[in-house]
Amino acid sequence: MIQFLLNQELRSEHALDPNLTVLNYLRDHVGKPGTKEGCASGDCGACTVVVGELQTDDAGREHIRYRSLNSCLTFVSSLHGKQLISVEDLKHQGQLHSVQQAMVECHGSQCGFCTPGFVMSLFALQKNSDAPDSHKAHEALAGNLCRCTGYRPILEAAQQSCCGKQPDQFDAREADTIARLKAIAPTDIGELNSGDKRCLVPLTVADLADLYDAYPQARLLAGGTDLALEVTQFHRTLPVMIYVGNVAEMKRIERFDDRLEIGAATALSDCYEALKAEYPDFGELLQRFASLQIRNQGTLGGNIGNASPIGDSPPLLIALGAQIVLCKGETRRTLALEDYFIDYRVTARQESEFIEKIIVPRASAEQLFRAYKVSKRLDDDISAVCAAFNLRFENGVIADARVAFGGMAAIPKRAKNCETALLGAPFNHATIERACAALAEDFTPLSDFRASKEYRLLSAQNLLRKYFIELQTPHIETRVTAYV
Repeated sequence: MIQFLLNQELRSEHALDPNLTVLNYLRDHVGKPGTKEGCASGDCGACTVVVGELQTDDAGREHIRYRSLNSCLTFVSSLHGKQLISVEDLKHQGQLHSVQQAMVECHGSQCGFCTPGFVMSLFALQKNSDAPDSHKAHEALAGNLCRCTGYRPILEAAQQSCCGKQPDQFDAREADTIARLKAIAPTDIGELNSGDKRCLVPLTVADLADLYDAYPQARLLAGGTDLALEVTQFHRTLPVMIYVGNVAEMKRIERFDDRLEIGAATALSDCYEALKAEYPDFGELLQRFASLQIRNQGTLGGNIGNASPIGDSPPLLIALGAQIVLCKGETRRTLALEDYFIDYRVTARQESEFIEKIIVPRASAEQLFRAYKVSKRLDDDISAVCAAFNLRFENGVIADARVAFGGMAAIPKRAKNCETALLGAPFNHATIERACAALAEDFTPLSDFRASKEYRLLSAQNLLRKYFIELQTPHIETRVTAYV
């Protein structure tokens, strides 16, 4: 059984199909059709809902953290112990919520199909920001598409509803909601079971290891932003899933003198501050990783584990010399991330083995790390090429070079010939041109609808040139902003 709050209503579910998405649960099971399906792939934001989770701040105060999510990519099992809020829940005692009223007064809606998603993104923005600037408003709404009205009146609604906001019914009920969430906090393994399909929800790494050993055919479910597409886009059935999002040990970020240890189930939006503090380019690239809704769901471990050749984080982590800790039963092994990827969607992971944490070396003054993403849209788009450069200098020559790319091969990988051309050489134009030529020996990229092979290779070479120019002229602010 799993339990969660549907606004303020306690829901206990045990016999649901684990392949059921929150979108279809709202529309078909509880009669709340305000949440819309626009794409079933997390691209349009029409299905946006907000999920509240009980959290404790550094001072020990309990509060509810609200996150916007794409309900089309969220399985119901991930709601265990949380609060689900849909657009129907905002109106209170016959009065529109302030974000809804702002959309009316600012003329932010036309056909109305996308409006519930915008409203829920604005609601989450209002809850998480006292006076958001235009950057925060754009970030909150980047995952919501409007085909009628245009975005100016919607951004005006964001400003009106989030600046000088007034307390609402959720603020008035916060203490009661906290108490109710504490009362349903999971204390044992949860489960959804429809007979032929099941999803198990462990709470500890040990439980996860035991379950995965017992069900090696199970699919691990973290954020689900990739896995859910098998259900929503390819209409497959997932017989057994194990949801890792309630394993607190795998959602921690721990700081040591020489490294960060990031739990594999940590949401990308939670990784942002820690990685940005060490590597500003990593933080900037994360802000271009899909939409806020996706970053609130997708995890760092999932972005690695699905072994996509165009995942944004692996090239950066490889260039930084990151490692992963793999767990199987009571056995753990540490592996250099670059050795995890074998071939297209083939990894070094053994049966019943899972990524427990990612180890990222902390930045040093000697490192010059930069990252770049080339995509057709600046926001909410998949990379055509993703590049990361990490050089270290001694006595005017390049003493160490780690260069990694995504989108250039069947796996994210280092450019070994390029690195060889850089090592021991002075950092000048001639060295960079030799390294650019060596990239043609490192990669034979494919052509697809995102980019031709010629474009990919030329882009990779030009990104290395861009890295050189930026380090020679550090006042140029063009990092992580490249797009087709």
